[in-house]
Amino acid sequence: MNLNQITVPSLNVEKAIPFYEALGLQLIVKSTSHYARFICPDGNSTFSISEVDHLPTGNGIHIYFECEDLDQTVKELQAKGIEFDETPNDKPWLWREAHVRDNDGNHIILYYAGENRVNPPWRLKE
Repeated sequence: MNLNQITVPSLNVEKAIPFYEALGLQLIVKSTSHYARFICPDGNSTFSISEVDHLPTGNGIHIYFECEDLDQTVKELQAKGIEFDETPNDKPWLWREAHVRDNDGNHIILYYAGENRVNPPWRLKE
């Protein structure tokens, strides 16, 4: 099994598109003003935005995008005017993360985990 796509809600897809393009995703489908799909620059996963009347409440959605050079990526995004809630820092789970929110408040985590992404020291034995 392979993760193909994640879709997040948006109150305004047109306004959301430039944010995700600034992150480096490539717009591949814009069928209406209510839906857009992107392909990630690395790998083959896709990411889409679908317009909704109301955003979900509560803890919401967390989307993780892995970046080989997290610190440089964040600097480049800040230069484009993207404001981060949390700049790159090392986490106890052995990932380096930076946190930002899109126009709709969806929680975006840019991170680098390397080998620890799927093989942390505490991984269950098969």
